[in-house]
This record gives sequence, C-alpha cells and structure tokens, in this order.
Amino acid sequence: MKRLNKELKDLLLEGLVFPAHPLALNEDRTLDEESQRRLTRYYMASGAGGVAVAVHSTQFEIRDPNINLFRKVLELAADEIDKAQLDRPFIKIAGICGPTEQAVEEAQIAVELGYEIGLLSMGGLQGWTEAAILDRVRAVAKIIPVFGFYLQPSVGGRIFSYAFWQEFVEIEGVEAIKCASFNRYQTLDVMRALANSSRAHEVAMYTGNDDNIVADLLTSYDFEVAGKTVTVDFRGGLLGHWAVWTKKAVELLAHVKQAKASKDYHHLNALLSKGIRVTDSNAAFFDPSHDFHGCIPGIHEVLRRQGLLKGIWCLNPDEVLSEGQFEEISRVYANYPELNDDSFVKEFLAKDNS
Repeated sequence: MKRLNKELKDLLLEGLVFPAHPLALNEDRTLDEESQRRLTRYYMASGAGGVAVAVHSTQFEIRDPNINLFRKVLELAADEIDKAQLDRPFIKIAGICGPTEQAVEEAQIAVELGYEIGLLSMGGLQGWTEAAILDRVRAVAKIIPVFGFYLQPSVGGRIFSYAFWQEFVEIEGVEAIKCASFNRYQTLDVMRALANSSRAHEVAMYTGNDDNIVADLLTSYDFEVAGKTVTVDFRGGLLGHWAVWTKKAVELLAHVKQAKASKDYHHLNALLSKGIRVTDSNAAFFDPSHDFHGCIPGIHEVLRRQGLLKGIWCLNPDEVLSEGQFEEISRVYANYPELNDDSFVKEFLAKDNS
C-alpha cells in the first residue's frame, strides 16, 4: 500500500498550487509532444507545488482505446519532472476515473510511473449507490493515496449526502479532497464532515470551486465539535483555472496565506475584491453561460495567446469556443492586466527556447 512520505504530506497540508494539466495537440489532433512537455516545464518554473495529469483538463478522451494517450501523458509529465531535478518537491497527481476495475488499473499505472497521489473522479457513476462508491475509494486507496474529488453535476458529477462525506474522510489513504461542487451548501457538507471526523487535521482540503477561489482560500470554517471549536481550511487549490496565469496563482496563494496569518483585514478585503476579478476571468475561460461547453478550449485559448500552445484543438472536434467566448477572454485580458503572467511566460519561453 503506497503512502505519502512525511515531507509531501506536510507540504500538502501547508497548501500548494496544483494546475490541471491541459493536452497539447497538433491541428490534426495528434499529440504535440514538444508543447506538452513545455507546459509541464512552465508549471514547474511558475512555482507550482505539483501538477495533475490525465484529469478533466487533459480531456477524458485520452482513455479511448482508439486514442490511447492515458499512459503517454502521464509518462511525459513524469519524465519532464524527473529530468528537471528541482531543489524542491513537485507532487505528481494522476487523474483516475471509471468503474472500480478501470480505476484500480489506472491507479496501478500511476504508481508504476512514480505518481505520488491519485485524483479520484466520481463522475459518471450516477447509477451507483453511495456505499458502492465508497468501496471503490477503498479499493483505489489500497494502491495509491487518494485525492478525493467532489465534481459538480453540470460536468458529469453528482451530489453526495453529508453521511457519504462522513465515511469518505475516515478512509485510510484519503489524503486530500478537491471540492469542485460550485455550491456553498455542498462545500459546507464536506468541510463539516471533516471537522467532525477523527482526521480533521490530516486530510488536506483543496478548492476546485472556480467560481469562488479566493473566498474559499480566505475562509476558515469553524464548527462546534464535542464542546470544542474545530477549524478547517482550504489549504490550496487544484484547478483548471490555474492551468493558465499560473505564476500569478502562486503569488495569490502566498498573499492569502500572509493575510490570514497576519489578520490584516485591509489586505483581506483587497483580496476579496481581487477574487471577484478572478471569478470574472474564470467565467470567460470556463464558459458557464453555455454550461461550461467551452471550458477546455477557453484554457487553450489563453495558452495559445501566450505562445504555450499552437492552437486550441481538442480531441473532440465539437469542443470549441462558444459564441462570444473569444471576445470575453479579450475583455478580461484588457480589464484585469494584473492577473495575467504574460511577461513571465515571455521570459520563460525565451529561456526555454535558448
């Protein structure tokens, strides 16, 4: 049974930036290996604490037998990370999905390739009972440490009960949970379940709520448990949004930690205002006005503008920018220049190409 070592566990609890790694394609929709590797190097150079590969942003179609890129994308990222020989840990997170048999097989591949933890999607299991899904989590946790994933229904997830999360957080091997419910009530269920558990300070909560990133990170959740106040917090984020403008995301998380530690309320208020600008930018990238249809092409478009991708092609040819989305991305670029890391990317590309 693979477990996180203490150094990685401590870092996970301290709070890190985890970009969800996109998939770089050529115009004919074959893998653009050069750009794929460059993206991984960009995330390392940006100061991220790790990267999540073979997740939603990497496109679930990589698992299609006719495409067969699941192992390949995991190998490419792992190879770049190993070659970099960083002077700090960089956590490799593998996306894992599907029924139990598939999830177990993907977990075994991830361990074989040196991944430290698996982001276990619970999407596509609408017909399963909560008990069956919990058994699936236990099966995967016997192979690789689990990063749980509460995925919103609009992109294939489902709503779980408070009782489900009570059991989930007690599973040995669950080390973190990404909450991407995009709903304050459902987010509260997970936080309250963790606070009332025996592992309140062992499981690292990470925001995946792209509509509420900064507020999630700034908020402390206080609960009365057996006559004592138990506080749980979002430690960091694992986000498709952080696949772009990553350097600024790293700076943002550092500012949040500093403001919370110092109780600098003027700084906290300024960060909340900044959070609205972040959410507005996310709306342009993720396309909620069209039920998130353009979320992956939106990420690609920002990376294309920066020179990190050649185009916005997806494995599914119908996955394109929605009407007006290009203009919305241009609008947030113009309105919030302080949020982009274009100058950093320009310097990175100059060094990377030299």
